[in-house]
Amino acid sequence: MSTGELLNIEPLELKFPFELKKQISCSLQLSNKTDNYVAFKVKTTNPKKYCVRPNTGIVLPRSTCDIIVTMQAQKDAPPDMQCKDKFLLQSVKTNDGASAKDINAEMFNKEAGHVVEECKLKVVYVSPPQPPSPVPEGSDEGSSPRGSLSDNGNMNAAEFTSATKTLERLGSQEKSAEARLLIMKLTEEKNNVLRQNNNLRQELELLKCGGKKGNGGLSLMFVILIGLVGVFLGYLVKS
Repeated sequence: MSTGELLNIEPLELKFPFELKKQISCSLQLSNKTDNYVAFKVKTTNPKKYCVRPNTGIVLPRSTCDIIVTMQAQKDAPPDMQCKDKFLLQSVKTNDGASAKDINAEMFNKEAGHVVEECKLKVVYVSPPQPPSPVPEGSDEGSSPRGSLSDNGNMNAAEFTSATKTLERLGSQEKSAEARLLIMKLTEEKNNVLRQNNNLRQELELLKCGGKKGNGGLSLMFVILIGLVGVFLGYLVKS
């Protein structure tokens, strides 16, 4: 942090996580520690490479101002990731109530008798944050429970016995669950068979009753038909 009479500037190094063909930004904070309006201006040795917003402005008394410095996407990496670019931040007291539109180049002219504070800022390239490494094989995360191993890679007797009992208990629980499922399935199938048997019995009774009614109706019709034939024959004999 720079501790001038007008502004505190943080940080003094502009750190960019350098990546090829990617636009990268970092921030700069100015803190006005006076009771006066302070005007500032940001210059750089490589204006085509960087975009500063805002590059000029007013910091109100006892307040802060954030500046965003953006580096344009780069096609090539510099040798040894060293950067020679620099920034210069100039600050000067101004009239109360001044705004950004009141700022002009003459305000920062030392030869005109203005008291101008200057602070030089360096540019530093840092490696981009690395993604988290994948979980290596055999690590505790994501692996199945297993007994702990001693220093020589062998499981001690107590842990082996405990693990064996645990596996047996789990096996018996799984077998019990399978047996319960099998019993439930057999019971359901038995109930289905009983229901089908009852339905067949009912249908058989209905068929029997229907058959008796049909035979009785056939006998009655036969008697009526014989009677009619007899009456007809008698009529013919009389004739």
